Amino acid sequence: MSLPNYQLEEFLRERGYTRIAGVDEVGRGPLAGPVMAAAVILDPSDIPDGLNDSKKLSEKRRTALEALLLDCAQVAVAEASVEEIEFHNILFAAHLAMERAIAALDPAPDFLLIDGNLIPKGLTLPAQPVIKGDTRSVSIAAASIVAKMHRDRVMVDLAQQHPEYGWARNKGYPTLEHRMALQNLGPTPHHRRSFKPVHNILYQG
Repeated sequence: MSLPNYQLEEFLRERGYTRIAGVDEVGRGPLAGPVMAAAVILDPSDIPDGLNDSKKLSEKRRTALEALLLDCAQVAVAEASVEEIEFHNILFAAHLAMERAIAALDPAPDFLLIDGNLIPKGLTLPAQPVIKGDTRSVSIAAASIVAKMHRDRVMVDLAQQHPEYGWARNKGYPTLEHRMALQNLGPTPHHRRSFKPVHNILYQG
């Protein structure tokens, strides 16, 4: 299995771009909690070994890579809240989180590699969508790791307030444990009421 590489970034650097940010989001599938995005500009002379799609790495490896990235790369993280997910929709909210993460990079990037097949509408910088980008570009893989680590910590913190839902373990995803607690206890303010499993419990019978 091939790991993501720096080829897309090298192609752009040959065309004069020097501050290329990989951008990814995490948390579109959970029933609870915010959606999180990260933007990362790697130093081409100091890229940590083993960067990959965060879902393919152990928690221990993600933790180690995040520490390296915070030390050697330019990193920004942002979120869109449950309220924003409900007011807009999950895709719009994910793009909003991406836009906020990009805006938090200072100095600003001059090109964006965006995971997925869409470019957020609010962006004005040159950008390229990259399908399965976290398996192709190390910059996007780095963003996926940082975004996941931040979101996981948010869900562990929220689990202190609502331990019955198992968020420290399931991070808000619809595991059996989470769905059973939702059925028995009902939703919290951190649940996404527009998501079908939550909506169905609220409006059943």
